[in-house]
Amino acid sequence: MQKEIRIKFYVKAGIKVCLQLLFPLRCPVCDQIVRSFGEKICLECMKRLKPLTPPWCMKCGKKLWREQEYCSDCRRIEHRFIRGRALYEYSSAASSIYRFKYKGRREYAAFFGEESAVFLGDFIRSVKPDGLVPVPLHRKRRRKRGYNQAKLLADVLGSHMNIPVYGNIVVRVKNTIPLKRLNPKERQNNLKKAFIVARNDVKLDTVIVVDDIYTTGSTIDEVSAALEKCGVKNIYFVTLACGEGI
Repeated sequence: MQKEIRIKFYVKAGIKVCLQLLFPLRCPVCDQIVRSFGEKICLECMKRLKPLTPPWCMKCGKKLWREQEYCSDCRRIEHRFIRGRALYEYSSAASSIYRFKYKGRREYAAFFGEESAVFLGDFIRSVKPDGLVPVPLHRKRRRKRGYNQAKLLADVLGSHMNIPVYGNIVVRVKNTIPLKRLNPKERQNNLKKAFIVARNDVKLDTVIVVDDIYTTGSTIDEVSAALEKCGVKNIYFVTLACGEGI
């Protein structure tokens, strides 16, 4: 039995080495071939990504520059989610997330998912989620892009933390305008009725929604509204990055 386990270990390790030789990973920061073999990021690039540190908004996780409980947005808006956290300061990760999202760098998911498990792991474990729910893409946008970056991230994070991923409970039925072009009110109107429940046969009590960027919370709120129709009672979220709060 022990011999079989060792053989399987060496076979998997050998396959991993061969894949890295044939398809070398690109660094999520400089986008060059990772210079340290076996790593997912150039070691000298690591310091350019800035994990979010306290104080942060106790609702949405935005970085705050003075001690207070909530950012101005969360004091003003009643969100549907309970709480959320982000991995990086947006300014340090913006170009990397852009390539991950729009330039086919799906391989970045391995690094981002692993880092999310490390830095956000305590928060995720404290929530005790029944599952992770990636924010869905509209079928036309997914066909054009070839993948959903939130689903890739959720898959890696779920694998590291042994949490199931439910990627087909909520479906995006409205091909919305990219939110970066809209102000907060337009974002909210743009996302109305954008998501529907696709499955009612999976019963979940607590979930964590996974996305790439948190800005105003409109997307998370609308996904949360759909999840509430599935009977989900406790909704949290994690993202790769978010902006600053005041």
